[in-house]
Amino acid sequence: MKVQHAEEAFGSSAGRYGGVATDTSAAIQGSCPRREDVGNSGTCSDRSAAAKTAATATINRSDTATTAAAVGRVDDDCKNCTAEQRRVRKPRRRSGSWPRTRSLNAPSPVQQFGPCGRIMKTSALVTTIQDPASQRLTWAKNPLSVLVIKKVRDMSVLPPFIELVRWLTQEKSMIVFVEHSVMEDTMLSSNSGFMEIREKLNSFQDSKDDLTDKIDFIICLGGDGTLLYASLLFQKSVPPVMAFHLGSLGFLTPFKFDNFQQQVTNVLEGHAALTLRSRLRCIIVKKNEDKDKPQPNLLVLNEVVIDRGPSPYLSNIDLFLDRKYITSVQGDGLIISTPTGSTAYAVAAGASMIHPSVPAIMVTPICPHSLSFRPIVVPAGVELSIMLSPDARSTAWVSFDGRNQQELCADDSLQVTTSIYSLPSICAQDQISDWFDSLAECLHWNVRKRQKHFEELSDLAHCKYEDSLNSTSKDTLLVTD
Repeated sequence: MKVQHAEEAFGSSAGRYGGVATDTSAAIQGSCPRREDVGNSGTCSDRSAAAKTAATATINRSDTATTAAAVGRVDDDCKNCTAEQRRVRKPRRRSGSWPRTRSLNAPSPVQQFGPCGRIMKTSALVTTIQDPASQRLTWAKNPLSVLVIKKVRDMSVLPPFIELVRWLTQEKSMIVFVEHSVMEDTMLSSNSGFMEIREKLNSFQDSKDDLTDKIDFIICLGGDGTLLYASLLFQKSVPPVMAFHLGSLGFLTPFKFDNFQQQVTNVLEGHAALTLRSRLRCIIVKKNEDKDKPQPNLLVLNEVVIDRGPSPYLSNIDLFLDRKYITSVQGDGLIISTPTGSTAYAVAAGASMIHPSVPAIMVTPICPHSLSFRPIVVPAGVELSIMLSPDARSTAWVSFDGRNQQELCADDSLQVTTSIYSLPSICAQDQISDWFDSLAECLHWNVRKRQKHFEELSDLAHCKYEDSLNSTSKDTLLVTD
């Protein structure tokens, strides 16, 4: 991928699509009612025509800074515009509509330091990391089977579920898998539309049936819990996941169900960007078990939580990084999360929010008994180990994405590292737009009342001054009478 500077990339895109020029002209035309009065020299009309010409020439030169300055001069110099009309903002681009020309990865650092310093060349440490912005879905063969996961105990999801399943079976001729509990759902059994297609569906039980190599594609209807359940079902390679927002929060579900036919068709044709959401591989090694024996592991999408469980005492656990002792955690517990999980339990415990394309592991204490114990971020390739401290007063409890709670006893250890099996989440727009849209819509990130402009404050003060003069004059007249 060719990497350009931001100014060059923005300029080439502006010339290619021509959207900025139209928005700029509209902003110039609609800001003041007198801009169309050609006969009024020295007002907005004269400057508007000149600004339009300058803006068009500026766009052709791919220099948006000059355009913004020209628009600002027109608004600031006009004496006939109100304070609100003078605040014409720079036109905003539509999210996800402009192709990226810069890598999401950091640039390769210079390997020469001064006249003599160099980085030693070691072939074993050289790795190739694909740019996340270039990660797009493709199919080795046409997908034939699809797993549909719907939110449980929610009647509002039933009509979209039936409509989607009918369309997949009848229009797309796909093999549809659903949970066994869906087939036995009494609310669906009483629906005549579902009974017409019930015999065409395949069911499974997550504790008995293995779906590996049986599913080509996953569609989730509901909230973030449906995506976590899909991660639980596939403990190795995960098929691409398309998540529709039909739940409560929906931070991980970027698709709207309106026009689902066109959206699913685009994905089946391979027109979609991917976010590879890293998962954590968690292994509990018991003290009485053979350490050379392969241990069962769990892959989690959000976080693994170590807490004190039902015990009234503080958790007292030791944290190791690559077998090196780091610190002891005394408090309610510890959260080890992925970047995807940084916007879940971790952010509620005071951690930062990390974009899912950042390779990292977050370590966040839960109510630590120390004011200086802050959350930290470590490289994704390290291995974390958690054990009970020798002087711990009670055991600890471990849960994986809120499930499979297990007790961590003395001399047991929990080993956590990044798995090679990530979850491919399909983007509605792209990796950047989807994440920031979720921050704004779901978490209301940085939402506050807008600060007043100086001219608003002066206008407000002037109005209050006139009101006070009017009231004073009225009082004077009353006294005179």
